[in-house]
Amino acid sequence: MVYQPHIEVMGEALWEGLRALAPLRVRPARSVLLRQGDAATHVILLDSGSVLVTLAGANGERALLAIRGAGELLGELAVLDDKPRSATVITAEKCRVHIVPAPDFLEFVNAHGLLTSLLRHAITRVRESEAVRFELATASVPVRLASALSRLVEAASSPAVERVIRLTQEELSQMIGASRNAVGMALKPWREQGWVRTASSGGLLVCNIRAIQSHARMQT
Repeated sequence: MVYQPHIEVMGEALWEGLRALAPLRVRPARSVLLRQGDAATHVILLDSGSVLVTLAGANGERALLAIRGAGELLGELAVLDDKPRSATVITAEKCRVHIVPAPDFLEFVNAHGLLTSLLRHAITRVRESEAVRFELATASVPVRLASALSRLVEAASSPAVERVIRLTQEELSQMIGASRNAVGMALKPWREQGWVRTASSGGLLVCNIRAIQSHARMQT
């Protein structure tokens, strides 16, 4: 099954109805929207921007589960099964969101018969996350890094030839389960070719994601 964002699964009319339940808010890059282990008091509609879905280990290490873009619901599964958050969600860029209280969300889901479609969608997301975790366990660092950068570029709020990824090298290394030095070594030839460089505002400026993907595959 090809993954689709919630707005496509629900349809624009229902999506607009859900958005109307809460005011629009703006969150800057690297804000924590949902925290692993917290109570499920609300869901978030991602109106624009992109986010990282991460899982923390017992020693503070983090693994990247997914990258989501506009038109997604975040944290809905924890609300539906009334369990603590299973992952942390962090903004990868400035995001516009609607924070819908859990009771209002559940009332909307029941009124429009959305439970089955939301659960099916959640299963699809779990399968996608499993594919990401398999990649993290088996692929080389350049392939893992290129894949993470690709997903960030694809999920970004607006298309652009160059895209700023507002994550540090340390954060990128945590996301893909590699050492900071290994990420630096993977980035080195891409920097030399001008495919990626340090952005003046911080983070990485991805200038040629296709070249990065091609080079990473050639290293395997």
